[in-house]
Amino acid sequence: MDARLDLFASPTAAKVVKHLASAGFGIPDSVIPHSTQELVKIRASQLNGCGFCLDMHTKDAAAAGETSLRLHLVAAWRESTVFTEAERAALELTEQGTRLADHHTGVTDEAWENAARHYDAEQLAALVSLVALINAFNRINVMNRTPAGDYVPGQFA
Repeated sequence: MDARLDLFASPTAAKVVKHLASAGFGIPDSVIPHSTQELVKIRASQLNGCGFCLDMHTKDAAAAGETSLRLHLVAAWRESTVFTEAERAALELTEQGTRLADHHTGVTDEAWENAARHYDAEQLAALVSLVALINAFNRINVMNRTPAGDYVPGQFA
């Protein structure tokens, strides 16, 4: 499978991807734990069917020490016992923020209030930003049919 475009060869696409990537640096691990950030990226990528982002974020999470059990259970987080209540709230917010068209208000008050029990305003801002960013990357890669499987952890650091 080949990508439709070489995103790095296109001056326009390369500039957009560079700016999106730099926006992600605004979410330090001190605000939201790195493990939670990776879980959020993985769940949104699963929902959007983005193989490239799944390849990247599962490998990055594993390289950072995430267990294979937790990585395998992200898709079934509701039925899993391996995630904290805070992680579960972040995953619910991620799902609703990714599937905005599924509910007339986008993210339900219940999901927001649950997340707010675990995260302060700055952390919620980081989560909202992270969900928006990963959805943007997912859409670029899915539309481009960017193939998965060759990512090396830290490749774009």
